[in-house]
Amino acid sequence: MRLRTPREKRILYIKTAARWFLYYFLIFFSFIFMTSGTWMKPILLIPIPIFISMNNNQYASVFTGAICGFLIDISCGKLFGYNAVLLSVFCIATSLAFELYLKNKFVNCILISAAAAFIQCWLDYKFYYQMWKYDDVQRIFWRVSMKVWLYTVISSFFVFLLIKLINRFLMPKAHLTIEEAIITRNQQQ
Repeated sequence: MRLRTPREKRILYIKTAARWFLYYFLIFFSFIFMTSGTWMKPILLIPIPIFISMNNNQYASVFTGAICGFLIDISCGKLFGYNAVLLSVFCIATSLAFELYLKNKFVNCILISAAAAFIQCWLDYKFYYQMWKYDDVQRIFWRVSMKVWLYTVISSFFVFLLIKLINRFLMPKAHLTIEEAIITRNQQQ
């Protein structure tokens, strides 16, 4: 490992800005996709913040989750802030789980995304349909909510590949600080 030079710091700032620009462009594109057409399509704004939060700190994760949640609320006509709170909690939990316990593997990412999407679909069903005791309410769950969940899980494979590609080229590499370099050198001697 090497120390960061001033040139490398500038490159780090440029790469970080480009990475976040691409993240938010992907979020904006997903919002446009969600607001066009019918209701039977994947909710792409669930796996995107989940995958973003796997490689970032809690502050960036909660902010991205809240923005995506607000966009889901706008596109689906839900109570403003409902999905923002849900996605903020999911993103913080994901960020902490991957920071402390899990490795950034494909299976872990898809399972976390599928679980978050299922919880979101199940809570939507509970609060928007079952609570009001509509006729044939189970039919809505099995024919609408579960199809949307399945579409979301299938599309999360492609979202994972896009986020992985962005991170591969634009995620900062690990460098030593001056203190770490001194400690490492002293340990080698």
